[in-house]
Amino acid sequence: MLHETPLRSVAAGVPGEGKRPHAARPFFFISDLHLSEDIPRTVAAFEHFIRVTAEQADSVFILGDLFEYWIGDDMLSEPFVARMAALMHTLAERGIALYLMHGNRDFLLGKRFMKAAGAIWLPDPFVITAFGARITLAHGDSLCTADHAYLRFRRFARCRAAQMLFLASPFRWRQALAKRMRSASQGNRARPVSPKYDVTSDGVAALFRQTGTTTIVHGHTHRPARHREPGGMRWVLPDWDLDHGEPRGGYLRIDADGLRAFPLD
Repeated sequence: MLHETPLRSVAAGVPGEGKRPHAARPFFFISDLHLSEDIPRTVAAFEHFIRVTAEQADSVFILGDLFEYWIGDDMLSEPFVARMAALMHTLAERGIALYLMHGNRDFLLGKRFMKAAGAIWLPDPFVITAFGARITLAHGDSLCTADHAYLRFRRFARCRAAQMLFLASPFRWRQALAKRMRSASQGNRARPVSPKYDVTSDGVAALFRQTGTTTIVHGHTHRPARHREPGGMRWVLPDWDLDHGEPRGGYLRIDADGLRAFPLD
């Protein structure tokens, strides 16, 4: 199902409820941070982004895979997770809206977490209107239409009954399962990346047709770029990793000058 809204007050320049009065400010887009205690430099960069960089923004959009894994909102009992939620909540306290979309690693983020983080959940895909432009936001995994096994898993994992059954399992069991899956995923990183794990032209074209937009912003693939597609422009957000090898990270910004990519401060 496609959802669409102008979101807040960018087009009109009128502050929303609880907003500090100001002229239209930019939107920032990030994704694929894969936060965990195991990547302290990346976590520090995220803390700086929220506390310093985002101070310029009207709204911050996180388009999935905020966390390396998420096995239920009872993870908020863990100090690291509680600290990240409290950090994000400072955005709302400063009048900056935070919108959060599920990724393939954290699709179980629920209402309890959204409340703790002061975040508003976004369905995938979602169309916004910002500075006169209609933009489709997506995590990106649904565009990998050549990976049939994953798409089957995705449909199953998004099934509410399956989620309720999993969340009813003991926390330690869920945690052990997530860690095993994470280890298997990390073991596969050394292998050559198959084209079937990237988005396909058919998937992208279908999303352009479905939304009637000419701009798509997504993450997931960890291959940041700006692509000219037959249906319009496709921006791929970078993943963040400042703990392994060459540092990676960055964000997109939209304002009166259009969409632009920026490195981390």
